[in-house]
Amino acid sequence: MKIVMAIIKPFKLEEVRDALTGIGVHGLTVTEVKGYGRQKGHTEIYRGAEYAVSFLPKLKIEVAVPSDQVAKVVEAITASAKTGQIGDGKIFVFQIEHAVRIRTGETDADAL
Repeated sequence: MKIVMAIIKPFKLEEVRDALTGIGVHGLTVTEVKGYGRQKGHTEIYRGAEYAVSFLPKLKIEVAVPSDQVAKVVEAITASAKTGQIGDGKIFVFQIEHAVRIRTGETDADAL
């Protein structure tokens, strides 16, 4: 079992969700986050004053999937979140040691 974590641009959420649903992934967690990568933010002008925006708004999506589905999930997220511009995001994959569905007590793969 793995967790696929993706940091994406906020306006790409629906496309990513549709892509994941299309390959049979029916659960995900979305968190609003702020951060920066190589682009290191940008400057904006508000009421005539220029100021630096160091942390850009992003969404963090987390999906728990069986290990054999990781490649399909990564491919679906990459294809649907890509704009070709700086700041498209990153995808990370983590190992899950143990999972429990609280309501039923099911464990590991059955809990997904």
